[in-house]
Amino acid sequence: MKCFISQNNQSPGLLPGQVFQKMEGRSDERYSTFLCFCSFETFFVKFLFIYVYTEKEKIAIALYPYDAIHADDLGFKKGEKLKILEEHGEWWKAKSLTTRKEGFIPSNYVAEADTIETEEWFFKDIARKDAERQLLAPANKPGSYLIRESETSKGSYSLSIRDVDAQGLDVVKHYKIRSLDNGGYYISPKITFSDINSMIKHYHSKSAQNHGFNCSFFLFAAYYNNSTKVAVKTLKPGTMSVEAFLEEANLMKTLQHDRLVRLYAVVTKTEPIYIITEFMANGSLLDFLKSAAGCKVQLPKLIDFSAQIAEGMAYIEKKNYIHRDLRAANVLVSDSLLCKIADFGLARVIEDDQYTAREGAKFPIKWTAPEAINYGSFTIKSDMWSFGVLLYEIITYGKNPYPGMSNSEVMSSVQRGYRMPRPENCPTELYEIMTSCWKSKPDDRPTFDYIQSVLDDFYTATEGQYQQQP
Repeated sequence: MKCFISQNNQSPGLLPGQVFQKMEGRSDERYSTFLCFCSFETFFVKFLFIYVYTEKEKIAIALYPYDAIHADDLGFKKGEKLKILEEHGEWWKAKSLTTRKEGFIPSNYVAEADTIETEEWFFKDIARKDAERQLLAPANKPGSYLIRESETSKGSYSLSIRDVDAQGLDVVKHYKIRSLDNGGYYISPKITFSDINSMIKHYHSKSAQNHGFNCSFFLFAAYYNNSTKVAVKTLKPGTMSVEAFLEEANLMKTLQHDRLVRLYAVVTKTEPIYIITEFMANGSLLDFLKSAAGCKVQLPKLIDFSAQIAEGMAYIEKKNYIHRDLRAANVLVSDSLLCKIADFGLARVIEDDQYTAREGAKFPIKWTAPEAINYGSFTIKSDMWSFGVLLYEIITYGKNPYPGMSNSEVMSSVQRGYRMPRPENCPTELYEIMTSCWKSKPDDRPTFDYIQSVLDDFYTATEGQYQQQP
């Protein structure tokens, strides 16, 4: 509770001798009481106004558990209620209503109480395409769903639900959650609800019909510290210098994107030096494509893999970096089949759109553009050449490019204009993308931003934005 005291020599219209009156009609809910104290002097009345100020408390709910790392941190369990004391950037000061302790908490681990952000099925910052990827992950079944913020209608919500189409294939359908003037919600105008929670409970109770809803994807929450699996990369003797190893770590820290492997920490106190990154359960894309599970992946998912990688490279392109070693072996796959670009050992920042490699540098010949092999000239366009070869790896489930040809044969053949033929079962449209990546002139090759848009819309260009209400 805070008090603001002010003095005023002008009468606000109180009756003579009136000691106090409650302030009426003030719209600010934070001001609960207004008291006017009067002191009478010979020829004038001096009024002392005391505003009794009650600040509305902000209570948050812990979405994930957090173990305190520093002395001034506040650890908490999932579901614990926290009173927010101060909000500054990514770290807020809070008090646990369970332990009564105070300290700093990561703001992205909590959500305001009594909002849908505290619900397991709500995903605040997730794109439509990513919602589909999550729901189509192997761990989820038909009927799995999530509620997300609409990309096309700000302030609105969408329901994304996994289903099976007439051909028996898994699909994700999207429904717009519409708002009523009185604050209610509906999907079908036949039945309305006072809030989204009531709507979810209603449809969940009908789970026996048409699969119903099945919120079974809580595995997407990632926890740091003791409850998070991590990948640890260390420097093998004689492979690269400590300086180059740390340069890779610094680059990973600079480049932060959902389609790039996330860096957690670098341990440099003593050798060997370790880079600690997020754990990707399915390993490299190359190994996954060759596995029993990878061989079962259908063409739409292969296209989606390609789109995810293009999205990551579009970010690298925007940041004016190049990768220089883009291939399936350097892309990692999560348990929910999300792809992330890794191995930035050869990546460099480009200040003049071109990087010239040092003499004697080694490159993966079959993935490297002709101008990079012949002149050591690397640009984002040489990465685009590599991406075309990566598409070949994906569509052939991890086959070695230029089968039956040695590195020297590949170099001479490509120089003469040879390009790999269209693989079996490769759509003509996808092969056209591959060949556009292999244009002789670098400037004739497309951008990653463009390729991402083409691959994202490979199957959905003619589909409606939302399904009709059920």
